[in-house]
Amino acid sequence: MMNCVTLFRDGDHRWMVFGQDPARPDGIIDTNQVVITAGGNSAMLDPGGLELFPHMLEAVTARIDMDSVRHVFFSHQDPDICSSLPLWRQVCRPDVKVYVSWMWTGFVSHFDRETEFDPIPDEGGTIRLSPSVQLEMIPAHYLHSPGNFSVFDPAARILFTGDLGASLGHEDPQGTYTVDDFDAHVPLMEPFHRRWLGSAEARDAWVHRVATLDPRMLVPQHGLVMKDDHVKRFLDWLGGLDLSAGIDAVWGPGGPPAKAADQRSPR
Repeated sequence: MMNCVTLFRDGDHRWMVFGQDPARPDGIIDTNQVVITAGGNSAMLDPGGLELFPHMLEAVTARIDMDSVRHVFFSHQDPDICSSLPLWRQVCRPDVKVYVSWMWTGFVSHFDRETEFDPIPDEGGTIRLSPSVQLEMIPAHYLHSPGNFSVFDPAARILFTGDLGASLGHEDPQGTYTVDDFDAHVPLMEPFHRRWLGSAEARDAWVHRVATLDPRMLVPQHGLVMKDDHVKRFLDWLGGLDLSAGIDAVWGPGGPPAKAADQRSPR
């Protein structure tokens, strides 16, 4: 069965992350799927791609009643996040709310044209699970998708970061889902962030906003969770990272003209 770790629990308020699936088909990138429960209601964050649906469904139904799932959130439009949408709608309640950026409703509809979306405006929005638990959809545009969101739970002080903080090729034989050695973890994050993040300005805005939220845990859609001191270390590392790898290939073999090269951002 797909692995599941409970990251936070306070009464019926829980954060569960599903992933590191030993039965994942070859060639399918590993992903984290998150389920948050409170007040008898549940929200699924980036519930996964089509290929993982049977394993995810088995793992989720072993822990919650599918009738409790009132919210499904997609941080952006990638297939590893939302290609399973039509299958989830078959097993969720008919009035389940499906959230995605307004930019992507017409595109994600290619997976399921019958879905009635709750489009997220650029400024974000909220998802209420209980009187004391309200999730905040935080803008993360251009990191890497132009219509992209993180999700913050102020009561748990946990931020679901989507592709930000993603690590690839990690090994976690203990199944803890958490980063132990941040310095050793950086090489697993760096190539992805350099290549996929295209805007230093967007990165700086997100880092500033997240710092003001003061989360104690960051949960990415790929790889390991960062907790406590590693949260600040990640924000500092990301804030100083050179971005937009691959732009030189667009210029071609001769590279940018001298004037354009002089105007390029140092980050």
